[in-house]
Amino acid sequence: MSKDHESMPVTLLDELHTTGAGYDIIRYIGLPDIFGSESPTLLYFMGKNLSRRLDIQSVSDIVYAFEKLGWGRLELVKEKKKELVFQLMADSVVYRLKAPLDTEFRLEAGFLSEAIEQIKERSCECQEEQHKKIHQIEFTVIFTD
Repeated sequence: MSKDHESMPVTLLDELHTTGAGYDIIRYIGLPDIFGSESPTLLYFMGKNLSRRLDIQSVSDIVYAFEKLGWGRLELVKEKKKELVFQLMADSVVYRLKAPLDTEFRLEAGFLSEAIEQIKERSCECQEEQHKKIHQIEFTVIFTD
């Protein structure tokens, strides 16, 4: 894969500070209005592109990035030969799931997919499942090679 941009250290995220409301409005109202029915797909590929721009070397870098990006606390809970299972939990996830908006986690899924692909050097896809009763998101990274 050719890189159009030089990767940045994941610690760059320490220098960025913002509150989440503006981000959520753009993400859940602005972008879907612009992207239309292609919004889930485009957000997934935006996440993959973002991951390519950061120098992700390990699962701990992914966990760190999720935390710094305000996406929540990511934890690897199961590792099998053909898949990895992660759980995402945090107050921000609870608020997003309770919000009167159509929340999704496609951006995070794309980011996670590409980051794991870089680390493991294997093609993969990521699916997410919302567990609203326990305020948790489960990501399953499936290796496709």
